[in-house]
Amino acid sequence: MVNGLWGKKIGMTQIFSDEQKVVPVTAIDVSHWFVTQIKTLEKDGYAAAKMGHLKKKYTGEVFSHDWLKQPNKYFSAFKEVRIQDAASDLTVGQPADVAAILNKGDNVDVFGITKGAGFQGVVKRHGFSGGRASHGSTFGRFTGSLSFMRSRGRVIKGKKMPGHMGVDQQVMKNLEIVRIEPDAHVVLVKGSVPGKSGTLLFMRKSR
Repeated sequence: MVNGLWGKKIGMTQIFSDEQKVVPVTAIDVSHWFVTQIKTLEKDGYAAAKMGHLKKKYTGEVFSHDWLKQPNKYFSAFKEVRIQDAASDLTVGQPADVAAILNKGDNVDVFGITKGAGFQGVVKRHGFSGGRASHGSTFGRFTGSLSFMRSRGRVIKGKKMPGHMGVDQQVMKNLEIVRIEPDAHVVLVKGSVPGKSGTLLFMRKSR
């Protein structure tokens, strides 16, 4: 058995719970992931399954082992998941089974890459308040003093300054699985997750 599941973010919506309350959820597509390689402890030093995400133009076809001879032609992405049980019965070509890994009501940690925002200032990037907006002030949204005189004329490492924002790995912990649609291969997770629509996400049970 593997320790998690890869999917692609569809977007956010809202559904009604059993108590007739509106719940904001994120829809994650977990379809068209196949085992393309099995790594063993004896040969590779660790046990894992290499998963491939099938390209859209081939989703209507039956999986063929000939695809593994030209993997970049048929698969759009490759990701690994660790195998927890050494006696796992996974085979090459087997599709990812969400029902065997996750269940309704489970709490999961969702890993993803955040949206990119380019080069941003300290107000947007770090939440600085800026200077006073009184009459005659020209401070605006500037950074302000860097306190370099306190550190022998240099800026201390880690100082919050303008720079590139986003495109960082982020994890949202303990998100509840509200619903699983097995026919559509969609998992509905309560709340928001990192990234934009189409971002690859990794889900594993919370520890």
